[in-house]
Amino acid sequence: MRTHYNPKNNPRVIIIQKLYGKFYNEDDDLYFPKHRFKKFIKDIVLGTIERNDLILDELNNKLGDEFVFEKLDKVFQTILKAATYEFMYKPNLSINIIIKEYLNSSNFFLEVSQTKYLNALLDNVGKKLRSHNA
Repeated sequence: MRTHYNPKNNPRVIIIQKLYGKFYNEDDDLYFPKHRFKKFIKDIVLGTIERNDLILDELNNKLGDEFVFEKLDKVFQTILKAATYEFMYKPNLSINIIIKEYLNSSNFFLEVSQTKYLNALLDNVGKKLRSHNA
């Protein structure tokens, strides 16, 4: 079942768009319009940008040597970075909620088969990060 989300209402779609613009379009001007989740969006976007190197190190460590992050689609990379930030720095949010929210948001950007692969990746990373930090 594929649900279409309005990007204006889903904070994680906005997070993915902002991060993609920053990482791949060299968008230096990050503007956060009025939104009921503005503080959350700003926290995730700025935190992911600030801790980008640490997040990449954690992803490479947790996913093993056979996994090459740079070979993934850019949208995949962006979603994985943002979700990894939430796994690491938002312990009050459940792994399942983070995964569900990013999968719902990914429906806006990815095909169904890609979403299934993303689900497996997020589940793998989330479990390894949270079990290590617990």
